[in-house]
Amino acid sequence: MAAVGVLALQGSFNEHIAALARLGVKGMEIRKPEQLQNVTSLIIPGGESTTMAKLAEFHNLFPALREFVQMGKPVWGTCAGLIFLANKAIGQKTGGQELVGGLDCTVHRNYFGSQIQSFEAELTVPELACKEGGPETFRGVFIRAPAILEVGPGVDVLAECPVPSTNVLYSSSAVQIQEVCICFILEWRSCV
Repeated sequence: MAAVGVLALQGSFNEHIAALARLGVKGMEIRKPEQLQNVTSLIIPGGESTTMAKLAEFHNLFPALREFVQMGKPVWGTCAGLIFLANKAIGQKTGGQELVGGLDCTVHRNYFGSQIQSFEAELTVPELACKEGGPETFRGVFIRAPAILEVGPGVDVLAECPVPSTNVLYSSSAVQIQEVCICFILEWRSCV
């Protein structure tokens, strides 16, 4: 049976391992570069992206993670995992953080601000419902969430969340925001 790796440095890796087990899929915690050789796909969970990046650097995981992505193996990132996989991230702490890259998008870390700015929104997902079945709407929960501000041509956006400019916490003298549609579910057609 093929195993799905779950990056287990910090964050919600236990929840992903448990969800895989409920589906009858073997999940394997990944903490060292050589462990990636034993899995066919990888989940990079939510958590604190700066802490995860520091631990990944300490364990010399970045080269192996980049190679895994560049080989075209399936990788799914949620929240902090999305930040890790983005080719470009803005809104980072001073000095930034290292990224794995490979997903042709620009993300903004903690775009929606602190915990008290969290919100839920009903999102339409007709393409996903058509392909996978189920309802055409999905309840999106945005808790200190990153936002996907731009995507490249190899990325299919499955849902968007319009955010009025009055609710946008991101600011830059170089960027004028009128209204933003935040992409939050992506289908990745091409890794590199």
